[in-house]
Amino acid sequence: MTDGHHLAGRIDGETHLLSVRVYYEDTDFSGVVYHASYLRFMERGRTDFLRLLGVAQGDLFESAKEEAGAGFFFVVRSMGIEFLKPARIDDVLTVETRTEVVKGATLNLAQRVKRGEEVLVEAKVRVAFLAGGKPVRIPDGLRRAMTPQGGAPD
Repeated sequence: MTDGHHLAGRIDGETHLLSVRVYYEDTDFSGVVYHASYLRFMERGRTDFLRLLGVAQGDLFESAKEEAGAGFFFVVRSMGIEFLKPARIDDVLTVETRTEVVKGATLNLAQRVKRGEEVLVEAKVRVAFLAGGKPVRIPDGLRRAMTPQGGAPD
């Protein structure tokens, strides 16, 4: 049985690239991608970015219990999105995800959804790490993996 990493895209430099095909279920009645579908595409990008950094969320949960305590999780704290151009049914898109800043209990990510070289959607995402319902410092292993080259984790 395979671990499915071949489905998780690839990391090129500091950017994770994930291919996504647009299916009928992703579109509205006109065949254009429904705006909420981009949120799902970007969530997949963030999840597979972590996976390729060696941080499967199930494994992260187990290993971070000791450091952060039980009941930890990530939440999207804020997201700013610019919808620039539409995607349509059967398009093959690329979701780009990269870390901008890792600080304390949060990390800031930049995401883009592209069709070829054409940028369709841009997003800035702030993710918080919580345990026991309160913000806690991101575990050191994840902090090191997510910190961009040249940027020192705090």
